[in-house]
Amino acid sequence: MFEVQNTNSDMISFFMSLGGKSEVLDGLNVFRSFSTPEDESFSLFNGVGLRYLNTSGIIELKGTDSIDFLHRISTNSMKDLKKEDVRKTIFTSEKGKIIGVSTILNFENYLLLVSSLKSQQKIMSWLNKYIIGDDVKLSDASHRFNMFEILGPQAQSFLTFTCGDSVNEIPDNSFSVISSEGALFFLVRIKNQDDRVKYWVLADQDNSKKLLNHMLENKGPYDFNLIGEDAYNAYRIEMGIPSDPNELNDFYNPLEAKISHLVDFKKGCYIGQEVIARLDTYDKVQKHLMGICFPEEINPEEKFMLLDDQKNEIGNITSIAYSPRKRKNIALGYIRRANAINGNKVLAKNNTKEIEVTLHELPFKK
Repeated sequence: MFEVQNTNSDMISFFMSLGGKSEVLDGLNVFRSFSTPEDESFSLFNGVGLRYLNTSGIIELKGTDSIDFLHRISTNSMKDLKKEDVRKTIFTSEKGKIIGVSTILNFENYLLLVSSLKSQQKIMSWLNKYIIGDDVKLSDASHRFNMFEILGPQAQSFLTFTCGDSVNEIPDNSFSVISSEGALFFLVRIKNQDDRVKYWVLADQDNSKKLLNHMLENKGPYDFNLIGEDAYNAYRIEMGIPSDPNELNDFYNPLEAKISHLVDFKKGCYIGQEVIARLDTYDKVQKHLMGICFPEEINPEEKFMLLDDQKNEIGNITSIAYSPRKRKNIALGYIRRANAINGNKVLAKNNTKEIEVTLHELPFKK
């Protein structure tokens, strides 16, 4: 099996040479944009976009007990995880709160756990806490790979056009080694619960640059764009995709975050299982993740609590972005269940302003 060896990435300067506008946030270079928000948003919803996933962290698990260990400690079943399978799971606390969400890739001799870079150390510490007599060894493998995400309705067709028919042979939620135009890389096909398909590329530095240059020089008829975090953040809010650390953190449980599809309710014990099962069985979920629409322009960095018409606190806003498609600011937030009604108007309040906002079911409709 082809394996990527240590890469010490200078991809930041490479993406800057492609027009990327970056900003250092919490010590990490984040690419805010590559073109206009409208063009990038159009590619995400109608064409194909490519994101540089330098905001993701990768943990390697080695040892004969690795799959059994993950099965025992996380929400999703891992018992039938075969070579080249991909599966998403949640790590939860004893109280059923979210420690982190990871995507598992089975390379047979080792597993890779892909998560948010911001939650990587938290997840590693959590896993280490429960390795007791297990043949499992953890290490940070982030330096070994460059990762890109390719998404949008034209993603599969574009990848077939640029990389060949072998792209179409990859089953849902699995990965394969692809060789195209002198570039060698892992291609991961991920199908979400709403049938949206996206792809990840894992490659070393030289192969990453070869592949990217080939794609940029061979766009063909496709609406292909490099995607910055501003456009992607608006896209994920419109699609109702919770993100770490804003929506996925230890204040909330998987049912509140609407990621219960990553919980196998039949598999038995895992950390936090009793709490989550009780919430599900007795319908005791107290909050729901909802969409929120602002009637006026808002700084995405602002923080708001949510109040009902009696000025009682009923929730908070977790993410805000300007949507080029809706031409207004939209947000995600957790709302008390009794108030989480599509079309309901509530008050968003901080130290300087009060704004009446409208609640929306997720995903937002155009």
